[in-house]
Amino acid sequence: MSDRSRRYDIALVVVRVVLGLVFVMHGWQKYDTYTIDGVESMFDGMGVPFAYPSAVAVTMLELAGGVALVIGVLTRPIAVLFALNMAGALYFAHWDAGFYATNGGYELVLVLGVLSAMFATVGAGRYSVDRWLENGRTRVSSMAG
Repeated sequence: MSDRSRRYDIALVVVRVVLGLVFVMHGWQKYDTYTIDGVESMFDGMGVPFAYPSAVAVTMLELAGGVALVIGVLTRPIAVLFALNMAGALYFAHWDAGFYATNGGYELVLVLGVLSAMFATVGAGRYSVDRWLENGRTRVSSMAG
């Protein structure tokens, strides 16, 4: 493995862990601080369809999906869901407030969504459960064939 490849994989794991932790903390805030009922009320006020199921789904996605991202399991599908989640947040909650997060704008949502889309595209990288499982399947397939 080249130094460039190693640096790439280290960068992926660092960004993946930080992104996962940010989502975990946002999910925890929804669960613990705002509560599901509070998130439902916020979503309802923003016009989010199916406010209660959406509040549960987003909170659980951010909590469980954030943990999954940290360890690098199911990275691509979780990252797709996060990108869609951020697109919804952009549309329903942040677009009208402009760019800057200090004004409730979409600055942070944009960064989280784009990073999620990146992981949906490139995957978790070498240092992940996804890669470990992939390598195990490859070994089993080559032994069977």
